[in-house]
Amino acid sequence: MSKRDYYEVLGVSKTASKDEIKKAYRKLSKKYHPDINKAEDAADKFKEIKEAYEVLSDDQKRAQYDQFGHTDPNQGFGGGGFSGGGFGGFEDIFSTFFGGGGGRRRDPNAPRQGADLQYTMSISFEDAVFGKETTIEIPREEECDTCHGTGAKPGTKAETCSYCNGSGEINIEQNTPFGRIVNRTTCKHCHGTGKIIPNKCSTCGGTGKVKKRKKISIKVPAGIDDGQQLRVSGQGEPGINGGPAGDLFVVFHVKTHEFFERDGDDIYCEVPLTFVQAALGDEIEVPTLHGKVSLKIPAGTQTGTRFRLRGKGVPNVRGYGQGDQHVIVKLVTPKKLTDKQKQLLREYAELSGEAYDEQEDGFFAKMKRAFKGE
Repeated sequence: MSKRDYYEVLGVSKTASKDEIKKAYRKLSKKYHPDINKAEDAADKFKEIKEAYEVLSDDQKRAQYDQFGHTDPNQGFGGGGFSGGGFGGFEDIFSTFFGGGGGRRRDPNAPRQGADLQYTMSISFEDAVFGKETTIEIPREEECDTCHGTGAKPGTKAETCSYCNGSGEINIEQNTPFGRIVNRTTCKHCHGTGKIIPNKCSTCGGTGKVKKRKKISIKVPAGIDDGQQLRVSGQGEPGINGGPAGDLFVVFHVKTHEFFERDGDDIYCEVPLTFVQAALGDEIEVPTLHGKVSLKIPAGTQTGTRFRLRGKGVPNVRGYGQGDQHVIVKLVTPKKLTDKQKQLLREYAELSGEAYDEQEDGFFAKMKRAFKGE
């Protein structure tokens, strides 16, 4: 099956900036990360997204992809044609065809940024609204304390690889009827690093890193919502060859509340009203996330009526004001009545012109006859 276009995978245009590409990658990697998305194809999509980002975020790889697409520029004749003239140019073509080729190669010992990490954090409804400071503990690689990241046994040091002379690659030359063919491969002795460690550190086994649990202070922003994430700069995996550390992305899972519901920066809740309160009006006490407040109920309020408490919602996570609380009243019909209460309701019905006696020619009597087919 043919590969999808990398720009299509990330959902960006071919003129997208590095920031746009990075933003699209973070959004999609969060959506399809196998630890969060349990769909069967999530892992494949995450791998596809990561592959697209690795190419488009690198200027050299992106330029090659824009020119050659998914075709390996080190395979086939590429776009060079037969320019250059003479047998030497023909030899270079075959060198490229069989994996040699020219071009600049990344220094194996150049500093590189460490990988990003992701952590899912569950917080209460109230903590999401008001924010808090807390400490989390994450597993990540740290510099080995024994060898201080060199990978070599204390008192020794890494040596330049004698097989590739520190380049990390080995050129295998072969004479053919077409000329000399050069096949360039990664040095299997130093694995492309250009260095050999004769005496490896016993603590880290020569990697220079060990797995540790790192405690990190996190400031949960007030107004954070379910599924949103916080970037903690420099708290990802450590850099390679002295490069900067990656970032940590904390994804928040907000627990539901037994009384309140949230929609954006607004809070919703339902409050019960008795028939008497709704009919005659009343002043009731309503709970909010900011404390109890008094709410005046006008006489004749109908069930489902909504009241707004301004500024009693959630602070906007970006600092753009504060939401409101919406109180929806629900009329509660009593299930048990005393004889006195029933009599008073009958009197109320008579005074209101509402027939309740089945023998009378009222609405309820007509409705009952309709069901009987009279």
